[in-house]
Amino acid sequence: MGVRFQPTGKVYHFDAGDSEELRSGDFVLVDTVRGQQLGEVVCVRPPRKGEDLKSLKPVRRRATGHDMALRQQWQERDEEILSTARNIAAELGLPIKVVIAEHTFDGQRLTLLYGSKDDKVDLGEFQQRLRQVSDVQVDLRQIGPRDQAKLMGGYGVCGGVLCCSSFLPEFRSISIKMAKQQGVSLHPSSITGMCDRLRCCLYYEYEQYVEACRQLPRRKKRVHTPHGEGKVVDLLPLKGAVVVKIEDRRLEVPVDEVELISK
Repeated sequence: MGVRFQPTGKVYHFDAGDSEELRSGDFVLVDTVRGQQLGEVVCVRPPRKGEDLKSLKPVRRRATGHDMALRQQWQERDEEILSTARNIAAELGLPIKVVIAEHTFDGQRLTLLYGSKDDKVDLGEFQQRLRQVSDVQVDLRQIGPRDQAKLMGGYGVCGGVLCCSSFLPEFRSISIKMAKQQGVSLHPSSITGMCDRLRCCLYYEYEQYVEACRQLPRRKKRVHTPHGEGKVVDLLPLKGAVVVKIEDRRLEVPVDEVELISK
């Protein structure tokens, strides 16, 4: 059974056991490394051949109405603790941004996620004061800028809600090569998102561009065209065409009308 604990969070797998009546959208109680948690069922499937279920923790049970009410109470408490934590951080002058506070379902542990450019900031007093306020075990976890953007949300330059906070469950590795392949401007404002990292959307059409470019001659290659002989100066992968410079003209030519001049 695939379960996630945040609307667009990573999906974790558990042994569904005999819980055949559970369906996607149901909430279940499970054990995690941070204690008992309520999560939403994303998928239920039979085990694959050779798949070892012994490493998976079992689903305890379906969440009850009381469980959901208790979950809402903890979420309200999370908001209070988050505000308090930010005030304490400001009072102590800590160079951190507290992003989220989350109690486990049993209320025995509180986890705070924070971002900071300083990996060696001393949070001893901060953690101690939080324990006094919350009266539970407090765990602090530093997260990166991409995770901060995902949790805090916002809008991208496209005008839509950030991909990471709306539908992306996990981050993929993005490189400058992907931007170059697609002919995207390499100016930072064109390729970086709110997190100041390369935009996730550079990955979406990358493979299509790679495949399309395989059908085109490379830049600077000499070619024959119906308009004469010239040099390829630009590629239009999704149009299946190239831009050829012939004397002082730049012409867009379909790839099936281009013949490479072999040396």
